[in-house]
Amino acid sequence: MKTELESLLAAALARLAEAGSLPPTDRSAIVVERTRDARHGDFASNVALRLAKGAGRAPRELAAEIIAALPASPLVARTEIAGAGFINFHLNANANLEELWRALEAGAKYGRSTELGAGRKVILEFVSANPTGPVHVGTGRQAAFGATLGNLLEATGYAVHREYYINDAGRQMDILTASAWLRYLETCGETLEFPSNGYRGEYVRVLGAALHTAHQEAFRRPAGEVFAGLPPDEPAGGDKDKYVDAIIERMRALLGAADYQRVLDFALAAMLADIRNDLADFGVVFDRWYSERSLATSGAIDHALDVLRGQGRLYEKDGATWFRATEFGDDEDRVVVRANGEKTYFASDIAYHLEKRERGFELLVDVLGADHHGYVARVRGGLVAMGQPADSLEAILIQFVSLWRGEVKIPMGKRDAQFVTLCQLREEVGTDACRFFYLMRSHDQPLDFDLELAKSRSNENPVYYIQYAHARVSSVMKQLVAKGFRYDEAVARANLGLLTDEHEQAALTALVRYPEVLRQAAANRTPHTVVHYLRDLANTFHTWYNAAQFIVDDPQLRNARLALALGVQQVVRNGLDVLGVSAPETM
Repeated sequence: MKTELESLLAAALARLAEAGSLPPTDRSAIVVERTRDARHGDFASNVALRLAKGAGRAPRELAAEIIAALPASPLVARTEIAGAGFINFHLNANANLEELWRALEAGAKYGRSTELGAGRKVILEFVSANPTGPVHVGTGRQAAFGATLGNLLEATGYAVHREYYINDAGRQMDILTASAWLRYLETCGETLEFPSNGYRGEYVRVLGAALHTAHQEAFRRPAGEVFAGLPPDEPAGGDKDKYVDAIIERMRALLGAADYQRVLDFALAAMLADIRNDLADFGVVFDRWYSERSLATSGAIDHALDVLRGQGRLYEKDGATWFRATEFGDDEDRVVVRANGEKTYFASDIAYHLEKRERGFELLVDVLGADHHGYVARVRGGLVAMGQPADSLEAILIQFVSLWRGEVKIPMGKRDAQFVTLCQLREEVGTDACRFFYLMRSHDQPLDFDLELAKSRSNENPVYYIQYAHARVSSVMKQLVAKGFRYDEAVARANLGLLTDEHEQAALTALVRYPEVLRQAAANRTPHTVVHYLRDLANTFHTWYNAAQFIVDDPQLRNARLALALGVQQVVRNGLDVLGVSAPETM
């Protein structure tokens, strides 16, 4: 209904512009909101207040002209001017009933629209964790958020491409490779002290054993040769990274470049397979897995640097090539090519984002960890320096997750021997609760994930409470058949006017808000908006269920109430589907 009212206002403004009373107006200037007080109508718009100054008109006078230019609509009973120039809309008494019937007829498509996205091509990059270990519970929040945001954008008219950027180049991959090789040597029978700064999770032992199964003794070297002459691990007041870096270099020397690459590729393939499977089981699927290494082999990095050089944004200093990042708001210029000729992470990142634009994507949406504030500004500056619009990049930073078991906080970290994977979390609480709980709070707020609440089968568990509303309607329909009745759609359609009880009206009002909520959540990039809406809708339904009989003797009232119950069920199912949560028939 909100969209219809916006369309009416857009038509009125177009009429006034055609008549010369107003300059042409962009639709983004039209804002329609639900009123907080029913005495002020159902919806209100401040469009006259927003346009009055530019038009040189008094707001109330302009509001009167807009009302006069509104096309006739069966949706609107009357309009009025309020306050300084607000336009209030009073809907026809049957408006909510007609919307209920639209929901029933549209089924799974109810709430979906095209106006917001209008077919714009969006590339949504999310998760993109280093492939150095399993997906853990912190990254799981990014996965749930990104997958749900993609659903929201598609439901509101965007053409969405989902992408995972594989960080398969650089030091972290080297540390994983060395860690896996050391565990492989242990499997071969070598005795060694594992470096404190290596990847220490049990999954690395499994990886080392798998490497041995696949290649037997091909990569075995005596532990004495590996560690001879290396600096001490964690020297007092020193840099413990020097030790693991020395092991990496010794591994390269002992194996040679080709075999070192074979071990790296084996570790990378194993980790990616694990990540793919975990995310797929979590309902998260990507259209493309994009390799960072491919940026170098395809020439994309050199291309981006050529563009920057052509724009005069690069300079040479101390043998390195620098990007003039300070010209774009950064606190210092950034190296893109080191003195040894090696390209930096930053060079890869800006090349990747330019390549996204050159693939034809109008909007680049990155879902990142909370520690990426500086990164975003630098990449945006790089895009602008290469001639791309600043607003083509949109970054959403996801705050951290704390996992709690009772009053005990569970530690997490890929390098630590103790951390909780997304797979382990799903096995304990279930995929539905896992997806839902990740989305309960705004992404810009830290999340405390309560394991005990997520596992409970009670009304205090919000996902259970919402799913129970869906299952209750299915139970009602089974009871209907058991009592010898059937649902008559025609009788229901003809008697929706009987839904006058306060609980029925509350359920109706809540139900018809769904399309507005979906569009608001997509526009603001706030999946938790849908979560809160579904909780409110479920609460309204359960209150009505506990206060009234659905299967009454009067066929007119019975079928009307069943239609409303089925409408609620459909909206709950649609909303849960957007969140990636199932809608069970029984519980």
